[in-house]
Amino acid sequence: MTGIDNIIYDKSYSFALRIIKAYKYLIETKKDFILAKQMLRSGTSIGAMVREAKFAQSRADFINKMSIGLKEANETLYWLELLHDADYIDDASFESIHHDGEEITSILASIVKTSKGINLNS
Repeated sequence: MTGIDNIIYDKSYSFALRIIKAYKYLIETKKDFILAKQMLRSGTSIGAMVREAKFAQSRADFINKMSIGLKEANETLYWLELLHDADYIDDASFESIHHDGEEITSILASIVKTSKGINLNS
């Protein structure tokens, strides 16, 4: 993997661990199982897609896997925002994990655009 691939691999894995901890917190303290489960599924799926892309069968397969990871990252941001706005996640926790999610989303968007040969400066 190239340098950027290692960065997204590491960041998506660390993010998945944070999502798992947030999930545990939400089910143990807030007794929320539905929204927390949605966040868990999408938040851990990002790293799984990045991992699958490592052994993509083609450039198109790589782009597809990274694109799915990007969609999952965006969905995770939605669940985090919803949980925060519903007062399930406090401001400090939200800002920290949401920032990480936005960073992952930006990196994945860049990887997808670059892989498709889209000029990022236009």
